[in-house]
Amino acid sequence: MLVFLPWKEARIYGGFFLAASVLFMAGILEDLGFGVSPTNRLVAAVISSLLVVGIFGTWLTRVDIPGLESFVQYWFVGVPITILLTAGIANGFNLIDGVNGLSSVVAIVSSLALSFIAYLSGDIFLAQAGLILAAAVFGFFALNFPFGLIFLGDAGAYTLGFFISWLGIFVVIGSTDVTPWAVLLTVIWPVSDTMLAIYRRSRRQADTMAPDRLHVHQLVMRAIEIVFVGRSKRHISNPLTTVILTPCVLAPALAAVAFWNSPLFAFLSVVTFKIIFWGTYLSMFRVISRYRRGSYRRAA
Repeated sequence: MLVFLPWKEARIYGGFFLAASVLFMAGILEDLGFGVSPTNRLVAAVISSLLVVGIFGTWLTRVDIPGLESFVQYWFVGVPITILLTAGIANGFNLIDGVNGLSSVVAIVSSLALSFIAYLSGDIFLAQAGLILAAAVFGFFALNFPFGLIFLGDAGAYTLGFFISWLGIFVVIGSTDVTPWAVLLTVIWPVSDTMLAIYRRSRRQADTMAPDRLHVHQLVMRAIEIVFVGRSKRHISNPLTTVILTPCVLAPALAAVAFWNSPLFAFLSVVTFKIIFWGTYLSMFRVISRYRRGSYRRAA
């Protein structure tokens, strides 16, 4: 396909595919049962991001944070921040890939929001790239939702998050009008889920890279089964979780488009949605815990 593109576009797409191949292979090996640890997959994400920096010679040069803005221009500050963000978002997409369609919905919404922001800023190439990515993911979504005929796996989830994170980076550095806070809004769900997982595991003094079953989508699915359908109807509760969470994915993306060039309002939106995310999670966790304790007492 790349041979039919103009040289500039072919070089960009080819460079990204080459860089992403390291992360993709780590995910594939894990999917095939070779036991690639979460730490090693995160290392692969770091290597892939370093390859992008090396191939294109670019990194996140604006953060809209007073006191830090001038320092990210220097590679020894900007590159580590860029690697942390892109590798973290790639990992975040893998964390939310627990029910049919959720990762796909987040990816489609994020890609479309970034595409629209790029268009508003005058970058037609990145706008087209976002549309292409959204269309590709929609093709997968049609087979994954609601019955899970195919799955992303680690390879797909990590790579998808990697592409979206770097699309966001390029949208930011492509126009000084775009605030990084708006781009962060487009991926606020995987970012928030990742931060919450790190906090949750560190508080329990557990390995921050160890998996658990306490992500938001898992609590929502558990609540659906407890209150409505029962545990034997996982084929209903699984896709229904995605339906319930879709408005929560759409809302910050719409705010991102609305405030794409307004650092203050975009920042306030980030804070607002973070508070809502964490508050909702903690409330659900307490309610489910009380319900389960009550069930055990009644059973006893």
